[in-house]
Amino acid sequence: MSAKIIDGKAVAQLIRHEVAELVSDRVAAGLKRPGLATVLVGDDPASAVYVANKIKACEEAGIAGFHIELPASSSEADVATTIIDLNDNPEVSGILLQLPVPDGLDGSRLTSLISPGKDVDGLTPQNVAALAMGRPGLRPCTPSGVVELLDRESIEIEGAEAVILGRSDLVGRPLSSLLLARNATVTICHSRTANLPEVCSRADILVAAVGRPELVKRDWIKPGAAVIDVGINRSDSGLVGDVDFSAALEVASAVTPVPGGVGPMTIAMLLSNTLAAASEADSK
Repeated sequence: MSAKIIDGKAVAQLIRHEVAELVSDRVAAGLKRPGLATVLVGDDPASAVYVANKIKACEEAGIAGFHIELPASSSEADVATTIIDLNDNPEVSGILLQLPVPDGLDGSRLTSLISPGKDVDGLTPQNVAALAMGRPGLRPCTPSGVVELLDRESIEIEGAEAVILGRSDLVGRPLSSLLLARNATVTICHSRTANLPEVCSRADILVAAVGRPELVKRDWIKPGAAVIDVGINRSDSGLVGDVDFSAALEVASAVTPVPGGVGPMTIAMLLSNTLAAASEADSK
């Protein structure tokens, strides 16, 4: 068996094009252009690159950008005031606080200050609770991107046994809720899971999101399974995922590469969330 390589970059580009068309339709209909505010505190190089990529994607999709940079010396009160001001700005549909924030600041508390209707990262307590309870709300971008990839590749979720490696608040936990909502049977694995390879080998859908390079080996993968690799790890040979990619190709039905798999979907879903937030605001 030779697995299909899921081209996340191509799927993300399609979503970005769809968002751009919908934004153009909104503006043509006289509705407000969606706006995304990005707040970057400090001068972390990786965070700066991530934010720059998000700003560029917004421009390409016709979404207005509001970028705010604050020095690393900013107090928590300074950042909080910035977020509250953006909550009150009618031109801003979505707010993204780039994490992690510098030492001395509480990223979770600051994120909780974002209005739930503008929380395009889906990380406020209100949106986390809404997801857990199956109620409407904005969903975290990376888990949403995983589900979108599965759907666009026509990989059946309902009735599937899904195993998620990793229980983080950013990926594992919200993804489990999204898959449960689609009637999958979900198992979350972690560092204390007994017989980890055996558990993984039962999965019709196997998602790896633990940050351990090439942890998932060939015998961990059920023949014909869909393998979604969320991990990004630096190695001597470049970026690698949490899955032994070449081994997965031999046994899975479909597998995402690293890079070029789940990664591009995160920004695509951020744009989609910003558009959704603007549309929801129209009805209020």
